[in-house]
Amino acid sequence: MMQIVGVGANVYDTLIALEKYPTEDTKTRCEGIRKSGGGPCATGLVAASKLGAECAYIGNFADDEGGRFLKADLERFGVSTKYCRTLSGYASFSSCIWLAADRASRTVVFDKGDLPGTELDENAKAAIACAAVLMVDGNDLDAAVEAAKIARENGVKVLYDAGGLYAGIERLLPYADYLIPSEEFALAHTGKKTAEEAAKALFETYSPAVVVVTQGKRGGILCDGRTVREYPALPVPVLDSNGAGDVFHGAFAFAVTRGYDPYRACVFSSAVSALKCTKVGARDGAPDLDSVNAFLKENGYEF
Repeated sequence: MMQIVGVGANVYDTLIALEKYPTEDTKTRCEGIRKSGGGPCATGLVAASKLGAECAYIGNFADDEGGRFLKADLERFGVSTKYCRTLSGYASFSSCIWLAADRASRTVVFDKGDLPGTELDENAKAAIACAAVLMVDGNDLDAAVEAAKIARENGVKVLYDAGGLYAGIERLLPYADYLIPSEEFALAHTGKKTAEEAAKALFETYSPAVVVVTQGKRGGILCDGRTVREYPALPVPVLDSNGAGDVFHGAFAFAVTRGYDPYRACVFSSAVSALKCTKVGARDGAPDLDSVNAFLKENGYEF
């Protein structure tokens, strides 16, 4: 049985490291170029797998350079692809990411490719029904909604990484047990002026078990319907912030399988995200459990 299964984005990233973001219409020498797997759902699964959870991705791969890389990359990190199909004649979801060292920023340009939506077969449906957590991110929406319904019918917790304001996401939001939006999403979706107000509004509208609004280097806001509480961002020297949010969500899913309460899960996930930022690559940079526990202890948290 897979503890965590996911339906959502799996992206072929090209990372370009730069001293600073380039000026338009100039030539700039970079400090390095590398290929990496990305995407909220798939990268979250990698993070959870590296922490020790049994994880599986449910989706399609294109039979192109990107698709072959992405399938091998998930398997390299212990994420099962046995519920996936490889389709010929399509282009993978891909992106180009500039990593500017001077401001520790990342700028993303992406092409969603043309893969058709995932069709859940009986094996995939069974894996969802038997999991502890289903991760979704608003991509591959029809399959994500179907998977969330199966999860709800079988008592499986749904974690929604709400980072993008995609068309139709109101179909998915009511199924979230753990609704974890970025601050940008939360403010835009609710029309509120503060993260605290947005967290309350999301909780009142969709009735999840908890809402966690992530705020990057400022930590975030946790709302459980009774209290609204801040959780910290743990300070680290940032080398690459790309994928930090994806890793946070994967860590939170792992924390759910360990029975952590929501605040403890937030602090734990914040530590995982921080450690990821000290290394290049969303997936390569995700830490193992021993490293996270040692880091938490160094910062005064005993887990």
